[in-house]
Amino acid sequence: MTTVSKAVMLVTLTLAMTAASAQQQPATGYAPVNGMKMYYEIHPGPAGEPVVLLHGAFMTITNNWSEWIPELAKTRTVIAVEMQGHGRTADIARDMTYESLADDVAALLDQLKIPQADLLGYSLGGSVAMECAIRHPDKVRRAIIISSTFRNDGMPKEAQELISRLTADAFKGTPLETEYTKLSPTPNDFPKFVQRLTAMFSKGYDFGADKLKATKAPMFFIHGDADGVLLAHVAEMFRLKGGETHGDMGPRTSSRLAILPDTTHVTLMQRVAIIVPMVNDFLDAKQ
Repeated sequence: MTTVSKAVMLVTLTLAMTAASAQQQPATGYAPVNGMKMYYEIHPGPAGEPVVLLHGAFMTITNNWSEWIPELAKTRTVIAVEMQGHGRTADIARDMTYESLADDVAALLDQLKIPQADLLGYSLGGSVAMECAIRHPDKVRRAIIISSTFRNDGMPKEAQELISRLTADAFKGTPLETEYTKLSPTPNDFPKFVQRLTAMFSKGYDFGADKLKATKAPMFFIHGDADGVLLAHVAEMFRLKGGETHGDMGPRTSSRLAILPDTTHVTLMQRVAIIVPMVNDFLDAKQ
């Protein structure tokens, strides 16, 4: 190969890589929803129902989904959001509740002119996904719930008590505090932000077993065997969605359950290579 040919090939590869990089850049924006400007990113992928990512408490797109988005976007369009007070979405003078956060997700879909989407939520985000399926059944096609509860007694009592006592000091120097300071329009309000969230969790919540059972969207519950959600609660959620049947002897539910071994609430987010293929299989299922 001549020097000129090598140079042409190098330029061609560089342009191709630049184009590919440009294609991967998400479309970003702020959607006016319920008196708030909600930050979102759209990472384009193949055609089909988009999947909306709902982060955990105190988290952002960057520290919750950075490894997940490239993998999920191989098979579908990914919409990542930052909920009230989190990341680039400023807080507003409104209590943080699961109901209002779920309503915000539904309103965002309306703003983006998306009639129906799949939801994938982690921790707080998984609970919001369940509440969205309850309150806005026509908006949710399928939902993946990762390490979440639909009642506050789904966690051990000591975990509930610990959450109620959290202060900003507990997050000093952590990525959660760093990303808030870096991204938030009110970077000095982290202590107030923590206080607002702990107040929300301290109130207790119960979405209603009957309401969860009545949801139309199939749900995939993904938990670690040491993730801080009581196994009895995990079994209850799956049972409410039609689980605990003998699939070889008759019909089985379109909802699913996975328990990952040697996995905690935090390390669940590191199991991308295991979870994403299961998620894709669930979202692609015809049943």
